[in-house]
Amino acid sequence: MIFKFSLSFLLVLCTVNIFAQTDTTQQEEDYSQYENAGFADSGTKRYCTSKILDMSPQKLITVGYDYQGTATLDAASFAKAPGSVLSFPAQSLRIRSAQGLRLGANVPVISRNSGIFQLGFNYAETRYDIENSGKHPMGTWLNNYGLRTVGLQATLFKPLNEKQFFLAQAQADLNGDYTWNHTQTLKYLRYSGTLIYGWKKHDRLMYGFGLSRTYRVGDLNYIPVVLYNYTAPSRKWGVETVFPARLQVKRIFNTRSILSWGHELEGQSYRLNNSGAVNMGYDNLELRRGELRIRFMYERSLYRFIWLSVQSGLRYNWSYDVDHLPNGKEFFRGFFGKQPFVMENELSNTWYTQISINLVSP
Repeated sequence: MIFKFSLSFLLVLCTVNIFAQTDTTQQEEDYSQYENAGFADSGTKRYCTSKILDMSPQKLITVGYDYQGTATLDAASFAKAPGSVLSFPAQSLRIRSAQGLRLGANVPVISRNSGIFQLGFNYAETRYDIENSGKHPMGTWLNNYGLRTVGLQATLFKPLNEKQFFLAQAQADLNGDYTWNHTQTLKYLRYSGTLIYGWKKHDRLMYGFGLSRTYRVGDLNYIPVVLYNYTAPSRKWGVETVFPARLQVKRIFNTRSILSWGHELEGQSYRLNNSGAVNMGYDNLELRRGELRIRFMYERSLYRFIWLSVQSGLRYNWSYDVDHLPNGKEFFRGFFGKQPFVMENELSNTWYTQISINLVSP
């Protein structure tokens, strides 16, 4: 190491000495001849980029596993069919664990200064281990089938100039208690989307405001969103958020190591369509599952563009109720709707851990 440093230092000295021995008989250049000169690309329109300094690495491919600890599900009583005198009494179900695979891909299809278009894929499953599933339909659904999501998404970042941009995302998900042998038809797709108009003030700050159609709190909702990405001048701290969906405050150790703290809303509306096994009187039920994850997350480069991500924290239950969809059609309740649920369940909070290996963008 000392030898390499000494050699480098001698090379620098030699280089300085060579440039210092310039021929002094050469006339000084007349820079006035360049007064009217311009850059060759001066007429080219300039655009802002989609990133700021020290932003968290963009994950191109993700393979992960999610694990939730012990919890209690107080499943509400439920009539077997509308108008039927048969019903399922309320039951307390003990969930030993809930776990499953997480897969994701997000690949740039078009990447230019004037715009970036990406296509993505996601898969998430939750398998339940229930101690006393009993005869309640919630125990049968969860213990026998679990919950799955398969989705496709498209993202467009369109800069308007050096300071302003549009960000749009559209997503379609197939959610339910289906298995690969008995899947659902595409008519049960659930659609989400976000549109944001924003400003990039400089290389350490970009922000924007928009609207999102989302199922993150379980049932369909329309909410305003705020984008805010900021890196401190010291480049040791930062904030990344699309609020209220997610927020993380970062401690940036270096370009290969980031620790963050924050939250993420996670949820979907899952179709419960295995009526044959549960012996229900109809099959237009959906589980409105929404949860708030308060977490610490550590991300580190293992080798070049391969990163490890580990997060752990509290899984706080937001919603775990069941809706009946008349004629199978989705409806909007929002935060202030009065439509009753057919089952108002209570799921206790628990801890969770998620680990993933990621291929990130250079």
